[in-house]
Amino acid sequence: MVKQNVETNACAELASLPIQQRHAAGIDVGDATHWVCVDANGGDVAVREFPAHTPGLRDLVAWLQQCGVTTVALEATGAYGHVLFLTLLEAGFHVVTTAPTFTRQIKGRPKTDRRDCQWIQRLHRHGLLPSIFQPDEATQTLRDLVRQRANHVRLSGQHIQRMQKALELMNLKLTKVIGDVTGVTGLKIIRAIVAGERDPQVLAKLRDRRCKRAAAQIAEALDGRYRPEHVLELECCLAAWEHYLELIKKVDAAIAAQLRTIRRQTELPPLPPKPRVRGKKPHDPTFNVREALYYMLGVDLTAIEGIDELHALTLVSELGTDFSKWPTVKQFTSWLGLCPNWKKTGGKVKSSQTRKGKNRAARALRLGAWSLMRSKSYLGAYLRRQRSRLGAPKAITAAAHKLARIVYHLVRYGMAYVKETEAAYAEQTRQRLEKQLHRRAKELGYELKPIEKPVSPEVAEQPTRMA
Repeated sequence: MVKQNVETNACAELASLPIQQRHAAGIDVGDATHWVCVDANGGDVAVREFPAHTPGLRDLVAWLQQCGVTTVALEATGAYGHVLFLTLLEAGFHVVTTAPTFTRQIKGRPKTDRRDCQWIQRLHRHGLLPSIFQPDEATQTLRDLVRQRANHVRLSGQHIQRMQKALELMNLKLTKVIGDVTGVTGLKIIRAIVAGERDPQVLAKLRDRRCKRAAAQIAEALDGRYRPEHVLELECCLAAWEHYLELIKKVDAAIAAQLRTIRRQTELPPLPPKPRVRGKKPHDPTFNVREALYYMLGVDLTAIEGIDELHALTLVSELGTDFSKWPTVKQFTSWLGLCPNWKKTGGKVKSSQTRKGKNRAARALRLGAWSLMRSKSYLGAYLRRQRSRLGAPKAITAAAHKLARIVYHLVRYGMAYVKETEAAYAEQTRQRLEKQLHRRAKELGYELKPIEKPVSPEVAEQPTRMA
């Protein structure tokens, strides 16, 4: 009886709220069918079920237009609602995609697809459903291409690991004398083994002149036990890895074309050259990512320490170029999940850990922060100091939070990044500590004064020059 009274009061309170969207619809997205609820004549609601295939989506759009709907709320369910979202946008509807956590029904009420769409429509009608972040159509295309490229790189890395395993099963210690088996020396030796060469001395002569290991050491590591099944596995994995490289090149061409279509039309000063810090890797992009992003954003994100070309490309593909969707930098870092998520009750903090999630932009910022561990820059000094205080995981999150703030100001306001040195951070830390000591001494009734440096006797004996 108590539960029924609570549910009745909650429904009555919801019904008493002012109506924000009079021509609103709610859709419970599914794999096979979509349940749709709209306002009918006389204040009643009409519910219909539509198949999820393309003809069903056309019928759904036609029915919404017939009912005079102007705004639609979708419950985000991964890939199921992606096509429906784009279809409704193309039809001219204002679409709000909300997370399932905001559409939970009142506890104790029966839950069905029909009731879910009605509940979503009621919440959206009163303006109670916040929208999740959705980039524009051009950014969505770029995001899908960049994610596809990342998947190909990940799958190709699995074939590299299988090649290393096949070499180890043949007792070929190539990974002990060469840092990267997909480098120039490693690929020459692997291709020669696949072609039938077994002499360690001949294989060792294939080393590149820039290889740090001597030919004798490589020959000693390549004296193994060749078995046909392991050689076949090495050959298949090598062919699969090379096939993925060709696929990555095709995706890179599509990404470059997409970046050219959304570049800025305004004239920008030429981008100064940037020295390469390492050699080119097989998985590196085949086009100039730094220049393409510069003419797209108007700022150079790779000027920030820790943000390389791939990290910058991931950030742009996930976040887009319009950062006004986050009114403040605090909302931006909160959306990324890089700030404390306070849970406080009864005056006590139960938890302040960052929100868990699979945000690819936050992951790119964390990877960029980790690369600053040995950097001699301001950000590197900040990361090392936080690591000594908080430990590595929390320090990486703190440095990623600082990187996110820098990226936000650069993209949102077009500000140029000014690099600061490690000495500048040390001086800033010293000034902060000195200020804290003065405040603490004043609270205890003392006054701090700097220690005067003693004057050397030679300086004291010098006569004072008269003006």
